[in-house]
Parts: sequence; structure tokens; C-alpha cells
Amino acid sequence: MKVNYQLVLDKKIEELKGTIPTLLLHSCCGPCSTYVLEYLSKYFKITVVYYNPNIFPQEEYEHRLREQKKVVENMPFENPVDLIFEDYQHNDFIKNIKGLENEPEGGARCTECFRFRLEKTAELAKERKYDYFTTTLSVSPHKNSQLLNELGKEIGEKYGVEYLFGDFKKREGYKRSIILSKEYDLYRQEYCGCEFSLRKED
Repeated sequence: MKVNYQLVLDKKIEELKGTIPTLLLHSCCGPCSTYVLEYLSKYFKITVVYYNPNIFPQEEYEHRLREQKKVVENMPFENPVDLIFEDYQHNDFIKNIKGLENEPEGGARCTECFRFRLEKTAELAKERKYDYFTTTLSVSPHKNSQLLNELGKEIGEKYGVEYLFGDFKKREGYKRSIILSKEYDLYRQEYCGCEFSLRKED
């Protein structure tokens, strides 16, 4: 049975009244982060972590990072938002999905890619003592929010950090991200990120 993770998030936000917890937010790209940041910054002090070693080639990674910086620097937020990122580490992604190169888009390779990035986010959240961690990924209509939230819960339990459930495509979140991307003149990429998704688009 499918869970409505937007309602789960509503309940969590209701419970938080009177407090502003810290949140480590994994962001896949600037455009997807726009709506999520606009929404969640009302309730959390957020650090965006741009950790996406799946992105290929390096020039694309750096282009998307510049757009992420533009979002954090230019959008108005109700509570503080800052950004951390890592150097390009594409070989880590390749090692992690070894044997899954020919899986269809949306299949086992993508699941491992989600897991890999969420694990890193949870690890950082634990190390730096954030109250919660989550990801922008569910804002995309192409991403399985049930899978993402199940992975987040599993990984959160493993690291001892609470995963903030959500389904950010709900309530027209994806449409809002498109509007905000146009407003801030953001580059919207035409493929998910890795060379395998790029080949699919070709």
C-alpha cells in the first residue's frame, strides 16, 4: 500500500511548532532545489549538500554546481540556508554501480545511485549533528517517491539520524520548481546525470 509522504511531512511539521531544527538537504540540482528550499526553509535551518558523483561529464557537474550556488545565494529564505559540496568524484559512482551499467533507466542502477548519495548525506548529517536529513529527488515526476522514502528510512536508521519524509512533487511542487527556475534564469538539464542516462536521451 502506497504511503502519502506529503501527509507524513505535514504531520512532522505540525509537531515542530515552536522549534527550528537543522536539516541537511541533499540536492540533485539547482532547479529541483528551488521549490524544496522555498517550502522547507520556513521550518528548518538548512544546509544544502551538493553530492552527485553520478553526473557526467565533469563540465556538466560544475555547471550544475554553479546553478546550485545561484539558488542559495539569490533566493530569499525565511531561515538560514547554506551550501556544502565535494570535489568531482565520478569514479566512486562507477565503482558503486559496477555490474549495473546496462540496467534500464529507473531500475537497479538508479536505486543504487539514490542509496549511494543518501548514505553520504546521512553520514555527514550524523558527523555534523544535524537533526534531520532528506533529498530533493522526490520533486521530479520521474523519481519514485515510495522507493526514495523507504531508502531514506532504512539509511536513517542505520546512521541514527532521522530521515525527513516527503514527496515534493505533490501540491504542484514540480510545477513551482519550473516557475522558480525561469524566474532565476536557471539552466535546466535534459538528462538525469550519468553517462548511461545521457546515452538513453541520445
